[in-house]
Amino acid sequence: MIALNLPKADLRLKRDDDGVQVFDALRRRYVKFTPEEYVRQSFVNFLVMHKGYPRGLMGNEVAIEINSVKLRCDTVVYGRDMRPLMIVEYKAPTCHIDEAVLRQAYVYNMALRAGYLVLSNGLAHHCFQVDYASNEIHRLEALPDYQDLCLNV
Repeated sequence: MIALNLPKADLRLKRDDDGVQVFDALRRRYVKFTPEEYVRQSFVNFLVMHKGYPRGLMGNEVAIEINSVKLRCDTVVYGRDMRPLMIVEYKAPTCHIDEAVLRQAYVYNMALRAGYLVLSNGLAHHCFQVDYASNEIHRLEALPDYQDLCLNV
């Protein structure tokens, strides 16, 4: 796999008849090890180990429904009151992070109303804060630590 622009994560891999699997600590099971899953597992590790995000307040592949359409958010970070604080959308390292990816996260946020949207392909990471009062999103220079994330909602 390509080296990501993230601290190295100690991923638990295994090989079976379906190919390579990686252990997802949030879902508590092995899942297919795709390029996007590599980014997800590495980014979740970064959030937990380097930004203070509690593993117990995060979910991967969170089911939502918008206009009777069932969708899945890649990762959702919750506050201690279980309100969604952040949506993280991942792409494979070969995929460019563009406006379409931001729109995808924004659509998911119609159901969750999180205060932050994060986009990552493992090489580039973009964080946005949603201002519901002005109906605008503002790009942030850096991803907030969990403690700061909770203060700003």
